[in-house]
Amino acid sequence: MKNTRRINWKQHVLESVAKYCYEGTLDKHKDYIPLEIIPHGSQATYRCCVYREREILRNRVDWACGRASVYEDNHYYYTDEPVAVMNSACEGCPLQRYTVTSNCQHCMAQKCMEACHFDAIIMTHQGAMIDPDKCRECGMCAQACPYNAISDARRPCVRSCPVDAISVDKKNRRASIDYSKCISCGNCTVACPFSAISDVSMITDVVGDIRDGKEVYACFAPSIEGQFGGVSVGEMIKAIRMLGFADAMEVAFGADATAYYEAQEAKEVAREGGHMTTSCCPAFYNMVMKHYPQLKDKVSHTVSPMVATARFIKANHPGAKVAFIGPCIAKKSEVKRYRKMGSEGADYALTFEELAAMFTAKDVDPETIAATGVQQGSVYGKNFATAGGVSAAVQQVLTEEKFDLPVSCLKCSGAAECKKALLMMRAGKLSETIIEGMVCEGGCVNGPAKITDLRQSTGLRKQLMKSVDDRKIKENLDNAGFVDIDMKDGR
Repeated sequence: MKNTRRINWKQHVLESVAKYCYEGTLDKHKDYIPLEIIPHGSQATYRCCVYREREILRNRVDWACGRASVYEDNHYYYTDEPVAVMNSACEGCPLQRYTVTSNCQHCMAQKCMEACHFDAIIMTHQGAMIDPDKCRECGMCAQACPYNAISDARRPCVRSCPVDAISVDKKNRRASIDYSKCISCGNCTVACPFSAISDVSMITDVVGDIRDGKEVYACFAPSIEGQFGGVSVGEMIKAIRMLGFADAMEVAFGADATAYYEAQEAKEVAREGGHMTTSCCPAFYNMVMKHYPQLKDKVSHTVSPMVATARFIKANHPGAKVAFIGPCIAKKSEVKRYRKMGSEGADYALTFEELAAMFTAKDVDPETIAATGVQQGSVYGKNFATAGGVSAAVQQVLTEEKFDLPVSCLKCSGAAECKKALLMMRAGKLSETIIEGMVCEGGCVNGPAKITDLRQSTGLRKQLMKSVDDRKIKENLDNAGFVDIDMKDGR
């Protein structure tokens, strides 16, 4: 039987916080949630003792309530970043990065010793050894060994980060995040075997607004299809209304708007013989702004589908709040960015994990709900969820408008491909007109906060997509009355 205890603990905290927040008793109960999950008399499951496990659960409650405490430079502080290291949960992974394996032949050349500039290699009668106090983890010894006898075993969190934003304190061996580099992609939250790196939730803000009687709308990513079984868009909208939202809308509609306006940008770029990138993936956007700032003007100035949908909802419901729901942690950084700019966008971002917790808290099962079919976006807008979907939608608009100049696109699936494409653009060696950047391999359907196995959700999504009609992008926007909506990102 598959062990899901680790996942359930994090989810159990979210469910408890959502439940008590709906009841209006969170302040009264939140200090007791760890004891509810690990009652008195329990034995430790993974950690050294139940007391540490409860301390971690207390931190998880803080994270679920939107307060992430970080220990750095000998003091604690609360961060408003979307992702943070939970110090109490970080095991310090006593893992020496470079170690000599049994493949060492104790050879005469001793190339590993010659390559090391820090005298960290010691030759013994059993072969080479690495002194961890002298090793600076430069990797020169591993490259020099003719037998590949020196292994490189980086910590999972460090290895998972595509922009080298995670480092390890040499003294206490705890991980820390350099937010000047972090792109909020969430890879580290999935990679850490102890869930010591986690996203910070906005669930209490959303439920609090609903309880206060505010008009709160949800807009959910098209990647939601397949995440909650065979639940259709219409059934999902009905289920979300049962959580107290005024209504819900699929972001595929906003994707149609983004595709249309990015196509207009692409026309101008093609006429000038230039280059541009898409702006839909917030982790890709963050990557450009933080690591390739020379290219920031190449990023499309069209807002993302999330923002387009939020602006459409607010145009039709002045004063309403909008909560985005998706598999993406980086969307929380996008919400924060628009707040900082004072520009209109989504007010909150929730993950599928948090939506599932809200369903549990309100005893709502989307799979048991029957509703008529609803389609709000074209098939092209719905396919923004997969790698290549954005460029396909832009090309569709160009085809609908019979644009006569060639517009080519380089589709990037995953951070490594994104970095390679941006390096080519920076070096002036990019032949394509557009870079479509998706930091998650395969697209949003493989986001870090998905709740269903990718193969399973992909199969379910394909079945649901069979009922989608063949409406055109511009036709869909016109029929819905998408007019006078500002589609500029406000940079």
